Amino acid sequence: MPPLAGLRILAVEVYGAGPFGSAHLADLGAEVIKIESRDGGDVSRAVGPYFLGADDSHFFQSLNRNKKSLTVDLKQPRGQEVLRRLAATADGLMCNLRGDQPEKLQITYEFLKQANPKIVCAHLSAYGRDGARKGWPGYDYLMQGEAGYLSLTGEPDGPPARMGLSVVDYATGTSCALALLAGILEARRTGRGRDIDVSLYDVAMHQLNYPAAWYLNEGLATGRAPRSAHPFIAPSQLYRTADGWLFVMAQTQRFWELLCEALGRAELKARYPSFEARREHRDELTRILDEEFSKQKTEHWLTSLSGTVPCGPVFDLAQALQNPYFLGRGGVQVFDHPDRPGFKLVASPFRLGEPLPARPAPKLGQHTLELLEELGYAGDEIAKLKQEKIV
Repeated sequence: MPPLAGLRILAVEVYGAGPFGSAHLADLGAEVIKIESRDGGDVSRAVGPYFLGADDSHFFQSLNRNKKSLTVDLKQPRGQEVLRRLAATADGLMCNLRGDQPEKLQITYEFLKQANPKIVCAHLSAYGRDGARKGWPGYDYLMQGEAGYLSLTGEPDGPPARMGLSVVDYATGTSCALALLAGILEARRTGRGRDIDVSLYDVAMHQLNYPAAWYLNEGLATGRAPRSAHPFIAPSQLYRTADGWLFVMAQTQRFWELLCEALGRAELKARYPSFEARREHRDELTRILDEEFSKQKTEHWLTSLSGTVPCGPVFDLAQALQNPYFLGRGGVQVFDHPDRPGFKLVASPFRLGEPLPARPAPKLGQHTLELLEELGYAGDEIAKLKQEKIV
């Protein structure tokens, strides 16, 4: 059985960050129940450009495999009753609504502890559930801008540039999943749950990490370096080859020496003997290494250096997904979607030595009847809930 088998998580989530985080839990075997509105459900069901029947898309599938879907109107008292009965059976609740919404929808520990004193409620929002911005909407790219990422990405003479992927969403979702599991462990020890907050803004700032330490303690504001270079270690950047680019990262003195030997330029070890010398003469060193690497194609250098000096190719998206190494590691997960047999997604990064769950993301409300019956609702009660547009 997968590690999280038997864990039940309610997910009041939309779009990217929250679903990405709870997908980790679902991949590891937790029962993740998406609580969605009756009218269209999670907004990501309608995000194109590719769709899979009604209320489903490639975008939605990429973030919601292995989950269940229950539709219920949490703004109605009868919908709140369904939520409380469901909460009584759950270990945790994870939501990623705007910071002022959990209180309004009564999905905090204060409201749910009567139904289940051990439930842990993890709240992922843009700016947190307190402070002047708690009611603000927010997205990944905004956080990248305010947290300084755009000043660190791209060439020094270019315009500010964001990272190509929604890295703040992904990191915040993963952080929230980790916090939720930590809270559940505590609740099992103490018998008492809690609220836990994680925000896009706080995670974006937290990821400034060692450049933040440099600035906070020494006043050093790290900026962009040419060729996507490391701010202080050289050679650690892009170099030109005969047919493209190679990223080389000689992060230690030993790797630098091995690189010089592999290039047949042992004299460079004495010319640039230290980190300080290489950093001081980075431009000159770039010209020398460009000249050396340009003598052969990228594949030659990968063959001769890989496993000795840290280096890697610079692929586009298609090349990355067609990489034999990626495919050989089982990097693509294939399952049959009702509207697309053989549907493919990037597999979970977790490797357990056994297959992980591989079920498509649910149709809107697919598990509503099943879950209501499990909670003890009789047929006539369910019919009435449907008639009243509660579920």
